[in-house]
Amino acid sequence: MAKNLIIVESPAKVKTIKKFLGSNYQVVASLGHVRDLPKSQMGIDIEHGFEPKYITIRGKGELLASLRKEVKKADRIFLATDPDREGEAISWHLQKALKLEPGETDKTVERITFNEITKSAVRDSLKDPRDIDMNLVDAQQARRVLDRMVGYGISPLLWAKVKRGLSAGRVQSVALRIICDREDEIEAFIPEEYWTIDADFSVAGEKKPLTAKFYGDRDGKIKISTKEEADNILSFCEKATFKVEDVKKGIRTRKAPLPFTTSTLQQEASSVLNFSTQKTMRIAQQLYEGVDIKGSGSIGLISYLRTDSTRISDEAATAAAAYIEEQFGKEYLKVRDQKKSDEKEKKIQDAHEAIRPTDVSLLPQNLKEDLSRDQYRLYQLIWQRFLSSQMPPAKYDTVNIRIAASERYIFTVSASKLSFDGFLKASGPLGREEDDNGNLLTSDISTDSMVKLESLSDKQHFTQPPSHYTEATLVRQLEELGIGRPSTYAPTIGTIISRRYITKEQKNLYVTELGTAVNQILKEAFPNIVDVNFTSKLEGQLDGVESGDVQWKTIIENFYPDLETAVEKADKEIAEVKIADEVTDEICENCGRNMVIKYGPHGKFLACPGFPDCRNAKPYYEKIGVPCPKCGKDIVMKMSKKGRRYYGCIGYPDCDFVSWPRPAKTKCPECNSLMVIKGEKLVCTNEDCQHSMEMPDEESI
Repeated sequence: MAKNLIIVESPAKVKTIKKFLGSNYQVVASLGHVRDLPKSQMGIDIEHGFEPKYITIRGKGELLASLRKEVKKADRIFLATDPDREGEAISWHLQKALKLEPGETDKTVERITFNEITKSAVRDSLKDPRDIDMNLVDAQQARRVLDRMVGYGISPLLWAKVKRGLSAGRVQSVALRIICDREDEIEAFIPEEYWTIDADFSVAGEKKPLTAKFYGDRDGKIKISTKEEADNILSFCEKATFKVEDVKKGIRTRKAPLPFTTSTLQQEASSVLNFSTQKTMRIAQQLYEGVDIKGSGSIGLISYLRTDSTRISDEAATAAAAYIEEQFGKEYLKVRDQKKSDEKEKKIQDAHEAIRPTDVSLLPQNLKEDLSRDQYRLYQLIWQRFLSSQMPPAKYDTVNIRIAASERYIFTVSASKLSFDGFLKASGPLGREEDDNGNLLTSDISTDSMVKLESLSDKQHFTQPPSHYTEATLVRQLEELGIGRPSTYAPTIGTIISRRYITKEQKNLYVTELGTAVNQILKEAFPNIVDVNFTSKLEGQLDGVESGDVQWKTIIENFYPDLETAVEKADKEIAEVKIADEVTDEICENCGRNMVIKYGPHGKFLACPGFPDCRNAKPYYEKIGVPCPKCGKDIVMKMSKKGRRYYGCIGYPDCDFVSWPRPAKTKCPECNSLMVIKGEKLVCTNEDCQHSMEMPDEESI
């Protein structure tokens, strides 16, 4: 009979860990959390010190009974849940649910953690057990209680003011606010015209022409704003004499990237592999817990996936150095830098390592047949990033040339050529970048070189609005602002997508009409909840609980009264968002009633008020009072299948007019074309015109 019992979270870990240990060890899984706050109520005793009221999660009764039987058989119990705050809290809940607290049992109960599921890591953890760290537990409790207070305090208000089924969250509400603010920036953006001028020169000794870009004059850089300005410069340069005025040669280095943290892995997987944050975390969890490898059984391929740290253990660095020297040579070994980590290391979660392969000799290509396509691609990304991080910078030979036009205007040329690939040797094509800017300088060029103007060309451009957030850029923004923690990014984004507050098209995130309404209520009634600075400071206080500097209930005591007051005030003062049941002139073909506007998952639609006797329904199109520029019929507001608002002709499919910005009633005074509303201005839709003007007072939106 096994005398030692190890309780982990996942059945996949059970399979991987069992093969490392002898018959004296039994390994079982808790399947994650076993206790939580009840779903039917807030579950926090507000009047008695904000004590959480934990209950056994529905469906976990049989599991706990099975675990109790295993506990009775063992002399020593090891709680081996994940090595983070949540994992620590799960171990504490197991201790409570299985009655393993001091004084309740004569068995030895200890906590062990391992950053990777390997034989050495698991065995080393058994040699160094510890007690449950209550600072980590309290840090998790504080977050759970705060999130519950926000969710159960504000969500019913949204049900009453907007529609049932909505939710508000401490982190998700700020994420929604960030996306809405970017949408406002894009809507208000007014394009500005600018011009560029390129010059092609023939150079003595060079076969290919050299392309230089207009920079400015002796006083500095010049911005060319109009065609007239560009023509004046072209006219001067066509008659000018050109001379190489300055040549600067140098060396540029490109540092190796740091190994992955949770957030940088999510960003890179989104950008390179087109993975959602949730998909990245799901596949990384599989690689961490163990994958069946032919001839070796289940192997954990990567270290723990929830981490803020870029630290690498000495053992992992030594193994990487040995592999690099053997495969690439000594010149590809990184010079170890003993400087202290940057400021971000102050927020390292549980002093973890970065995400790395558990064994650098397990090459991605050798595991390809044993991994799914997505597992292989993510493992390859992690493996290449780790190996690259342990290698020296890439080096480039650079040349910067200034060419003067009759001692007045300046043209510049920049070119670079890779001289030492360094970490790029391991990063593959994913780490490459365009190096030469189209200019290949194969011979020496100096101030004595003769240059001759071959051609001049100008080009019109318009400044572009800020980009819509993608999952990758939103994660980066949340991390930079100190909102949430790595483990919260994927569920946060998943929640606001599933609630239809935002929609994802291609990689871009767009706010829906529902998301705009919810954000407006939260901004008006709960400014602190959606305030970036307030939320960031709160995260700092929660980190203080983890370090033992702050009592977790103190944070709750300071937070709740303001929330309670804001909810009561909002309930009285915030008006309902009228997005349904508006009577229209549309007559139901089945029963003759006036149809009403309803609001569903895809926005507004027309429905017969005689439901359920009459179930007639059809699309709703809101007229905006602007004629279609193509056919003259009404332009109406529509919703895409993913909930994004746009404007199109009511005559579709006979007329295909479509516009994302709202068309204006005012015609362009310059060309009489349709204008659209951008922030507080009107902008002409004619690309050859691009006229913009202040919005007239009579313009109704």
